Amino acid sequence: MQRKTEVSIHGDMFYINGRPTYEGRTWQGFKIEGLLMNARLVQGIFDDLNPETRKQWAYPDTGTWDAERNTREFIAAMPEWRKHGLLALTLNLQGGNPRGYGRDQPWHNSALTEDGNLRPDYMQRVERVLDRADELGMVVILGVFYFGQDQRLKDEAAVRRALDNAVDWVLDHDYRHVLIEVNNECNVRYDHAILQPARVHELIERVKLRTRRGRRLRVSTSYGGGTIPGENVVRSADFLLLHGNGVNDPHRIAEMVRQTRRVPGYRPMPILFNEDDHFDFDKPNYNMRAAISEYASWGYFDPGKNNYVDGYQSPPVNWGINTERKRQFFDKVKEVTGS
Repeated sequence: MQRKTEVSIHGDMFYINGRPTYEGRTWQGFKIEGLLMNARLVQGIFDDLNPETRKQWAYPDTGTWDAERNTREFIAAMPEWRKHGLLALTLNLQGGNPRGYGRDQPWHNSALTEDGNLRPDYMQRVERVLDRADELGMVVILGVFYFGQDQRLKDEAAVRRALDNAVDWVLDHDYRHVLIEVNNECNVRYDHAILQPARVHELIERVKLRTRRGRRLRVSTSYGGGTIPGENVVRSADFLLLHGNGVNDPHRIAEMVRQTRRVPGYRPMPILFNEDDHFDFDKPNYNMRAAISEYASWGYFDPGKNNYVDGYQSPPVNWGINTERKRQFFDKVKEVTGS
Protein backbone atom coordinates (compact mmCIF):
# COMPACT_ATOMS: atom_id res chain seq x y z
CA MET A 1 0.00 0.00 0.00
CA GLN A 2 1.24 3.47 -0.88
CA ARG A 3 1.23 5.56 2.30
CA LYS A 4 0.13 9.19 2.06
CA THR A 5 1.61 10.80 5.18
CA GLU A 6 5.21 10.87 6.40
CA VAL A 7 6.40 12.73 9.48
CA SER A 8 10.01 13.86 9.80
CA ILE A 9 12.06 16.07 12.08
CA HIS A 10 14.36 18.85 10.92
CA GLY A 11 16.12 20.55 13.80
CA ASP A 12 13.38 21.65 16.20
CA MET A 13 10.61 21.45 13.59
CA PHE A 14 8.17 18.78 12.52
CA TYR A 15 7.62 18.24 8.80
CA ILE A 16 4.86 16.34 7.05
CA ASN A 17 5.54 15.10 3.54
CA GLY A 18 8.70 17.15 3.27
CA ARG A 19 7.18 20.48 4.27
CA PRO A 20 7.00 22.14 7.70
CA THR A 21 3.69 21.82 9.50
CA TYR A 22 1.50 24.95 9.40
CA GLU A 23 3.91 26.33 6.81
CA GLY A 24 4.50 30.08 7.10
CA ARG A 25 2.05 30.46 10.00
CA THR A 26 2.55 32.85 12.92
CA TRP A 27 0.05 33.76 15.66
CA GLN A 28 0.26 36.71 18.06
CA GLY A 29 3.84 37.11 16.91
CA PHE A 30 4.76 33.51 17.75
CA LYS A 31 6.07 31.04 15.19
CA ILE A 32 3.62 28.20 14.57
CA GLU A 33 5.35 26.68 11.56
CA GLY A 34 6.93 23.37 12.54
CA LEU A 35 4.75 22.74 15.63
CA LEU A 36 2.49 19.74 16.11
CA MET A 37 -0.76 20.63 17.86
CA ASN A 38 -2.15 17.45 19.37
CA ALA A 39 -4.58 15.81 21.78
CA ARG A 40 -4.38 12.87 24.18
CA LEU A 41 -6.94 10.42 22.83
CA VAL A 42 -5.39 7.20 24.14
CA GLN A 43 -8.67 5.32 24.62
CA GLY A 44 -9.42 5.11 20.91
CA ILE A 45 -8.64 1.37 21.03
CA PHE A 46 -9.79 0.72 24.62
CA ASP A 47 -11.12 -2.59 25.85
CA ASP A 48 -11.38 -4.26 29.25
CA LEU A 49 -10.51 -7.94 29.56
CA ASN A 50 -11.53 -8.04 33.23
CA PRO A 51 -15.17 -9.25 33.42
CA GLU A 52 -15.52 -7.71 36.89
CA THR A 53 -14.86 -4.15 35.68
CA ARG A 54 -15.94 -4.33 32.03
CA LYS A 55 -19.53 -3.45 32.88
CA GLN A 56 -18.38 -0.03 34.18
CA TRP A 57 -17.93 1.16 30.59
CA ALA A 58 -21.41 0.30 29.32
CA TYR A 59 -22.93 2.67 26.74
CA PRO A 60 -26.01 4.38 28.18
CA ASP A 61 -28.15 3.49 25.17
CA THR A 62 -27.30 -0.23 25.03
CA GLY A 63 -26.21 -1.11 28.58
CA THR A 64 -23.09 -2.90 27.31
CA TRP A 65 -19.50 -2.02 26.45
CA ASP A 66 -18.48 -2.32 22.79
CA ALA A 67 -14.80 -1.88 21.85
CA GLU A 68 -15.56 -1.94 18.12
CA ARG A 69 -18.14 0.81 18.47
CA ASN A 70 -15.65 2.90 20.44
CA THR A 71 -13.06 2.72 17.66
CA ARG A 72 -15.66 3.20 14.95
CA GLU A 73 -16.93 6.41 16.55
CA PHE A 74 -13.34 7.56 17.14
CA ILE A 75 -12.52 7.21 13.45
CA ALA A 76 -15.72 8.97 12.47
CA ALA A 77 -14.70 12.00 14.57
CA MET A 78 -11.18 12.31 13.15
CA PRO A 79 -11.97 14.43 10.05
CA GLU A 80 -13.56 17.15 12.19
CA TRP A 81 -10.51 17.28 14.48
CA ARG A 82 -8.30 17.59 11.42
CA LYS A 83 -10.47 20.32 9.93
CA HIS A 84 -9.79 22.43 13.03
CA GLY A 85 -6.02 22.14 12.58
CA LEU A 86 -5.24 19.21 14.90
CA LEU A 87 -2.28 17.44 13.31
CA ALA A 88 -1.51 14.73 15.88
CA LEU A 89 -3.13 12.45 18.42
CA THR A 90 -1.71 10.21 21.12
CA LEU A 91 -2.83 6.57 21.27
CA ASN A 92 -1.45 4.01 23.73
CA LEU A 93 -1.39 0.22 23.48
CA GLN A 94 -2.15 0.05 27.21
CA GLY A 95 -4.42 3.09 27.19
CA GLY A 96 -4.66 5.40 30.18
CA ASN A 97 -6.63 5.51 33.39
CA PRO A 98 -10.29 5.31 32.29
CA ARG A 99 -11.22 7.16 35.47
CA GLY A 100 -8.92 10.04 34.54
CA TYR A 101 -6.89 9.89 37.73
CA GLY A 102 -6.42 7.49 40.63
CA ARG A 103 -4.03 4.84 41.85
CA ASP A 104 -5.91 1.54 41.73
CA GLN A 105 -6.50 0.22 38.21
CA PRO A 106 -8.11 -3.23 38.29
CA TRP A 107 -9.32 -3.13 34.69
CA HIS A 108 -7.29 -4.97 32.06
CA ASN A 109 -6.69 -2.80 29.01
CA SER A 110 -3.63 -3.98 27.12
CA ALA A 111 -2.80 -4.78 23.52
CA LEU A 112 0.16 -6.71 24.97
CA THR A 113 0.00 -10.21 26.43
CA GLU A 114 1.97 -11.19 29.52
CA ASP A 115 4.68 -12.62 27.26
CA GLY A 116 4.91 -9.45 25.15
CA ASN A 117 2.93 -10.59 22.14
CA LEU A 118 0.39 -8.38 20.38
CA ARG A 119 -3.33 -9.11 20.71
CA PRO A 120 -4.79 -9.32 17.16
CA ASP A 121 -8.13 -7.66 18.04
CA TYR A 122 -6.40 -4.62 19.53
CA MET A 123 -3.99 -4.31 16.64
CA GLN A 124 -6.82 -4.47 14.12
CA ARG A 125 -8.31 -1.43 15.83
CA VAL A 126 -4.92 0.31 15.87
CA GLU A 127 -4.58 -0.40 12.16
CA ARG A 128 -7.92 1.19 11.37
CA VAL A 129 -7.04 4.35 13.32
CA LEU A 130 -3.58 4.59 11.75
CA ASP A 131 -4.95 4.04 8.26
CA ARG A 132 -7.47 6.86 8.71
CA ALA A 133 -4.85 9.18 10.17
CA ASP A 134 -2.62 8.45 7.18
CA GLU A 135 -5.46 9.36 4.81
CA LEU A 136 -6.13 12.61 6.71
CA GLY A 137 -2.50 13.74 6.89
CA MET A 138 -2.32 13.32 10.68
CA VAL A 139 0.50 12.06 12.89
CA VAL A 140 -0.03 9.40 15.57
CA ILE A 141 2.10 9.45 18.72
CA LEU A 142 1.86 5.76 19.57
CA GLY A 143 2.56 4.95 23.22
CA VAL A 144 3.43 1.38 24.12
CA PHE A 145 3.33 1.05 27.93
CA TYR A 146 1.19 2.63 30.65
CA PHE A 147 1.92 2.51 34.40
CA GLY A 148 -1.56 1.24 35.23
CA GLN A 149 -1.04 -1.87 33.10
CA ASP A 150 2.69 -2.58 32.70
CA GLN A 151 2.54 -5.05 35.60
CA ARG A 152 0.61 -7.36 33.29
CA LEU A 153 3.87 -8.14 31.46
CA LYS A 154 5.51 -10.91 33.44
CA ASP A 155 9.15 -9.79 33.33
CA GLU A 156 11.69 -7.49 31.70
CA ALA A 157 12.18 -9.87 28.79
CA ALA A 158 8.46 -9.57 28.04
CA VAL A 159 8.73 -5.76 28.13
CA ARG A 160 11.54 -5.85 25.57
CA ARG A 161 9.66 -8.36 23.42
CA ALA A 162 6.50 -6.24 23.51
CA LEU A 163 8.39 -3.13 22.43
CA ASP A 164 10.14 -5.00 19.62
CA ASN A 165 6.84 -6.46 18.44
CA ALA A 166 5.08 -3.10 18.48
CA VAL A 167 7.86 -1.31 16.60
CA ASP A 168 8.19 -4.14 14.08
CA TRP A 169 4.43 -4.09 13.52
CA VAL A 170 4.54 -0.37 12.64
CA LEU A 171 7.55 -0.82 10.38
CA ASP A 172 6.10 -3.91 8.68
CA HIS A 173 2.95 -1.96 7.88
CA ASP A 174 5.17 0.76 6.38
CA TYR A 175 3.51 3.47 8.47
CA ARG A 176 5.48 6.67 8.11
CA HIS A 177 3.33 9.01 10.19
CA VAL A 178 3.97 7.36 13.58
CA LEU A 179 6.12 8.66 16.43
CA ILE A 180 6.84 6.25 19.30
CA GLU A 181 6.33 7.16 22.96
CA VAL A 182 7.92 4.23 24.80
CA ASN A 183 5.81 4.81 27.90
CA ASN A 184 3.54 7.43 29.35
CA GLU A 185 5.09 9.23 32.34
CA CYS A 186 8.12 7.03 32.95
CA ASN A 187 8.63 8.47 36.45
CA VAL A 188 5.22 7.31 37.75
CA ARG A 189 4.71 3.88 39.41
CA TYR A 190 6.17 1.49 36.83
CA ASP A 191 6.76 -2.05 38.05
CA HIS A 192 9.56 -2.89 35.64
CA ALA A 193 12.87 -1.10 36.24
CA ILE A 194 13.59 -0.76 32.54
CA LEU A 195 10.48 1.44 32.21
CA GLN A 196 11.64 3.77 34.99
CA PRO A 197 13.65 6.99 34.48
CA ALA A 198 17.14 5.63 35.11
CA ARG A 199 16.90 2.98 32.41
CA VAL A 200 14.14 3.99 30.02
CA HIS A 201 16.74 5.33 27.58
CA GLU A 202 17.72 1.69 26.99
CA LEU A 203 14.33 1.16 25.38
CA ILE A 204 14.62 4.38 23.36
CA GLU A 205 17.91 3.13 21.97
CA ARG A 206 16.32 -0.25 21.30
CA VAL A 207 13.64 1.37 19.13
CA LYS A 208 16.28 3.30 17.19
CA LEU A 209 18.09 0.07 16.27
CA ARG A 210 15.07 -1.51 14.56
CA THR A 211 14.92 -0.57 10.89
CA ARG A 212 13.33 -1.50 7.59
CA ARG A 213 15.21 -0.64 4.40
CA GLY A 214 17.27 1.90 6.31
CA ARG A 215 14.23 3.61 7.85
CA ARG A 216 13.53 3.79 11.58
CA LEU A 217 10.90 5.37 13.81
CA ARG A 218 11.44 8.58 15.80
CA VAL A 219 11.08 7.91 19.51
CA SER A 220 10.89 9.46 22.97
CA THR A 221 9.19 8.97 26.35
CA SER A 222 7.21 11.29 28.62
CA TYR A 223 7.32 12.30 32.29
CA GLY A 224 4.66 13.26 34.83
CA GLY A 225 3.34 16.80 34.98
CA GLY A 226 5.92 19.49 35.69
CA THR A 227 8.93 17.16 35.32
CA ILE A 228 11.95 18.05 33.19
CA PRO A 229 13.41 15.17 31.11
CA GLY A 230 16.53 13.49 32.42
CA GLU A 231 19.87 13.80 30.69
CA ASN A 232 19.84 10.14 29.61
CA VAL A 233 16.55 10.63 27.78
CA VAL A 234 17.56 13.99 26.31
CA ARG A 235 20.69 12.41 24.84
CA SER A 236 18.78 9.42 23.37
CA ALA A 237 15.42 10.81 22.24
CA ASP A 238 14.55 12.30 18.85
CA PHE A 239 12.05 14.75 20.39
CA LEU A 240 11.12 15.59 23.98
CA LEU A 241 7.73 15.11 25.62
CA LEU A 242 6.53 17.25 28.53
CA HIS A 243 3.29 17.15 30.54
CA GLY A 244 1.48 20.12 32.04
CA ASN A 245 -0.78 18.28 34.50
CA GLY A 246 -0.55 19.90 37.91
CA VAL A 247 1.06 23.04 36.50
CA ASN A 248 -1.39 25.82 37.28
CA ASP A 249 0.84 28.76 36.36
CA PRO A 250 1.42 29.29 32.62
CA HIS A 251 4.74 30.97 33.41
CA ARG A 252 5.93 27.62 34.78
CA ILE A 253 5.01 25.96 31.47
CA ALA A 254 7.26 28.42 29.65
CA GLU A 255 10.03 27.88 32.20
CA MET A 256 9.79 24.10 31.75
CA VAL A 257 10.57 24.51 28.07
CA ARG A 258 13.53 26.77 28.80
CA GLN A 259 14.84 24.36 31.44
CA THR A 260 14.51 21.43 29.06
CA ARG A 261 16.70 23.20 26.52
CA ARG A 262 19.35 23.60 29.20
CA VAL A 263 19.59 19.88 30.05
CA PRO A 264 23.05 18.52 29.11
CA GLY A 265 22.88 16.72 25.79
CA TYR A 266 20.13 18.92 24.36
CA ARG A 267 20.53 19.87 20.72
CA PRO A 268 17.93 21.40 18.41
CA MET A 269 14.96 19.04 18.60
CA PRO A 270 11.21 19.45 18.95
CA ILE A 271 9.69 19.89 22.41
CA LEU A 272 6.11 18.77 22.61
CA PHE A 273 3.52 18.74 25.40
CA ASN A 274 1.28 15.76 24.68
CA GLU A 275 -0.74 15.95 27.89
CA ASP A 276 -2.05 19.01 29.76
CA ASP A 277 -5.32 19.22 31.67
CA HIS A 278 -5.35 23.03 31.98
CA PHE A 279 -7.52 25.11 29.68
CA ASP A 280 -8.56 28.78 30.35
CA PHE A 281 -8.50 29.50 26.63
CA ASP A 282 -10.42 32.76 27.18
CA LYS A 283 -7.79 34.27 29.50
CA PRO A 284 -4.86 36.49 28.41
CA ASN A 285 -2.39 33.72 29.24
CA TYR A 286 -2.89 29.98 29.60
CA ASN A 287 -0.78 26.84 29.35
CA MET A 288 -1.27 26.32 25.63
CA ARG A 289 -0.24 29.88 24.83
CA ALA A 290 2.72 29.70 27.21
CA ALA A 291 4.04 26.58 25.48
CA ILE A 292 3.67 28.17 22.05
CA SER A 293 5.45 31.32 23.26
CA GLU A 294 8.57 29.18 23.83
CA TYR A 295 8.13 27.31 20.55
CA ALA A 296 6.80 24.08 22.02
CA SER A 297 3.85 22.13 20.66
CA TRP A 298 0.89 21.57 22.99
CA GLY A 299 -1.51 18.69 23.63
CA TYR A 300 -5.01 18.77 25.11
CA PHE A 301 -5.95 16.24 27.82
CA ASP A 302 -9.63 16.34 28.77
CA PRO A 303 -10.28 13.71 31.47
CA GLY A 304 -13.98 14.45 31.84
CA LYS A 305 -16.26 13.12 34.57
CA ASN A 306 -19.45 11.87 32.95
CA ASN A 307 -19.21 8.90 30.61
CA TYR A 308 -20.41 9.63 27.07
CA VAL A 309 -20.99 13.25 28.02
CA ASP A 310 -17.67 15.05 28.44
CA GLY A 311 -13.96 14.39 28.27
CA TYR A 312 -11.87 12.12 26.07
CA GLN A 313 -10.46 9.77 28.71
CA SER A 314 -13.31 7.89 30.41
CA PRO A 315 -15.10 5.25 28.30
CA PRO A 316 -17.57 5.18 26.83
CA VAL A 317 -16.27 8.34 25.17
CA ASN A 318 -18.21 10.74 23.01
CA TRP A 319 -15.48 11.49 20.49
CA GLY A 320 -17.30 14.44 18.99
CA ILE A 321 -16.71 18.12 19.73
CA ASN A 322 -19.77 18.03 21.93
CA THR A 323 -18.99 20.19 24.99
CA GLU A 324 -18.11 23.82 25.55
CA ARG A 325 -14.60 22.91 26.72
CA LYS A 326 -13.94 20.82 23.60
CA ARG A 327 -15.31 23.59 21.39
CA GLN A 328 -13.07 26.14 23.07
CA PHE A 329 -10.01 23.98 22.49
CA PHE A 330 -10.73 23.17 18.86
CA ASP A 331 -11.70 26.77 18.10
CA LYS A 332 -8.41 27.88 19.63
CA VAL A 333 -6.44 25.36 17.55
CA LYS A 334 -8.25 26.65 14.48
CA GLU A 335 -7.33 30.22 15.41
CA VAL A 336 -3.71 29.43 16.19
CA THR A 337 -3.09 27.34 13.09
CA GLY A 338 -5.19 29.34 10.65
CA SER A 339 -6.98 26.21 9.54
